[in-house]
Amino acid sequence: MAEPEMDGTASTAVADSLVRGAARIGTDHGGERITTNGVNHSPADGVLARVRTLLPDFTGALQRVAEQVLTDPAAASRATIVELAERSGTSPATITRFCRAVGFDGYADLRLGIAAETGRARSAGWTVDIGREIQPNDPLERVLGQIMAADTRAMHDTATLLDLGEVERAAVAIAAAQRVNIFGASGSALVGEEMQFSLHRIGIPVWAWTDVHNGLASAALSRPGDVALGISHSGETGETIELLAEANSRGATTIALTSFPRSPLAELADIVLLTATQATTFRPDALSARHPQLVVLDLLYVAVAQRTHERSHAAFQRTAQAVHGHKAAKDS
Repeated sequence: MAEPEMDGTASTAVADSLVRGAARIGTDHGGERITTNGVNHSPADGVLARVRTLLPDFTGALQRVAEQVLTDPAAASRATIVELAERSGTSPATITRFCRAVGFDGYADLRLGIAAETGRARSAGWTVDIGREIQPNDPLERVLGQIMAADTRAMHDTATLLDLGEVERAAVAIAAAQRVNIFGASGSALVGEEMQFSLHRIGIPVWAWTDVHNGLASAALSRPGDVALGISHSGETGETIELLAEANSRGATTIALTSFPRSPLAELADIVLLTATQATTFRPDALSARHPQLVVLDLLYVAVAQRTHERSHAAFQRTAQAVHGHKAAKDS
């Protein structure tokens, strides 16, 4: 099925835009992964996670190709360029533009990347039940296997997408901050409170805000050197964007934790930390994002603790001593 000429033109514009912005997630269109934190990564690393992350930015023909690849990666790794074009209702030229948009020189490289990733997934058992609907009569053993496979895959994809240089920058900023504000709504608010608890235990002056009015008041008091962390899977939560924007306007260093590198929240932030998700039945993307978000924030917390080692160690001792008397007495 041939695509309209105007669709092809639009697809070219989108592809070129995505190629120019690919450095935001650590790749370029020459097939080489940008070195981050002293580590080189192949463009084949996390290709499906990259496609999933870029999917909201694709339109028309490119979107159809992305959806076809994500629906059946194994088939895509075996298909010729003409076959993939036919299955996605596009053209070989669009497949070539798609390859460029996700960081590959050509279709052969894309196929190899997908094949390598699906092979690793099979070896690790990640493909078991991923994408399969959980039925009301499924035994808990099968449900557990599906959840574990999905979360394991999401963790691996997050590790692939995450720019450790950005984590380093965030840790340095938080370690030196006089005030850290964390903003999030709904499930992201719960994740933010976990981070607040961890940083608070090592003596970081940190507050987690879920009420917009209180959060705006705190953001308005931000000064240069302070840090504001906004958490939103979609990067489109209006309240979180507003809070981070207010802190940014006051000179605070802003950090976004999101799954979408070109979302409004990410575009606003000085530092972007990316997560990947793997949805399952009853756990759509927003819910399945929690564990990857917690992993990234745990990494950030440890990085801050490393940079404030003496202060953190002393804070742990004092806080442990303070609550010791409230622990249940051990049997003698």
